[in-house]
Amino acid sequence: MASRLLDKRIGGHRIQGYTRAGEESVIVLPEMNLAFDVGRGPSEAVSIDYICLTHGHMDHAAGVAYYFSQRCFIGISPGCVVAHPRLIEPLRRLMDVWALIEGHPSPHRLVALAPGEEFETRRGLFVRGFEVNHGGPCLGFSVIERRRKLKSEYADYSGPQLVELKSKGVQITRDLDLPLIAYCGDTAAGEFLDLDYVRNAQVLLLECTFYDPDHVKRARVGKHIHVNDLPAIMGRLRNPHVVITHVTRRTALAQAKRMLKAKLGPEDWQRMTLMMDRPRGSKARPEEVVPGESGAPG
Repeated sequence: MASRLLDKRIGGHRIQGYTRAGEESVIVLPEMNLAFDVGRGPSEAVSIDYICLTHGHMDHAAGVAYYFSQRCFIGISPGCVVAHPRLIEPLRRLMDVWALIEGHPSPHRLVALAPGEEFETRRGLFVRGFEVNHGGPCLGFSVIERRRKLKSEYADYSGPQLVELKSKGVQITRDLDLPLIAYCGDTAAGEFLDLDYVRNAQVLLLECTFYDPDHVKRARVGKHIHVNDLPAIMGRLRNPHVVITHVTRRTALAQAKRMLKAKLGPEDWQRMTLMMDRPRGSKARPEEVVPGESGAPG
């Protein structure tokens, strides 16, 4: 069966995803071996070792138990779900209940990550959590590559001189953090947009759920972003690539693109991608079709 995840290359990074408000949200970074949210547990996410769970709403978290169960079924390592500390105990209880339902436990690993904390997924690659504005225990995540650089004051030193300094306990290097991809999950605008490792990431995945002029209040109540909010938000961001996620089915993608283009200046529009926008000429799967929407860009 064909995958329902779209596969894109953005800012040099491969990003697979399916993201519809209230239906399913999952973003897979296969080259980094991690995913943001798990949706309903597509095969692309099951094969990933690290799932960064933004919050517990069903469209983002329904596949957690299935993720662990499938990894056990196909005989690979248990995998790991990284989540807000307040979600860890409910997730443990979820796995206990599914052990009763399935008749056997599925090995699993749950890691608590508080805002501002980091978790290393592989050597030199970290996930840093940040607080978003959606109510309840919610996190955004930034994937950061940490490189070790020689301090400028030692740039002209020879190899033996550097070795001698290190033998004396002198710290001759410094850490250089490069934010690669940041994901905000479900959220309204907030102070997190001013964090350097969010607004300077090579790629920022940002929700924009509502587009109808009558849905501004709905966006505020649900703590989501409305298209009217985007001009001010984009002015705060330095990301060369901004990917829009979580468009509601109330709005056809072609309509969402027209409204985004009308709201934003040319420079902001040029750095923007809609995650669910299919390449020209491709066909949407039957379950994706809504009245007035085609697979081609608007």
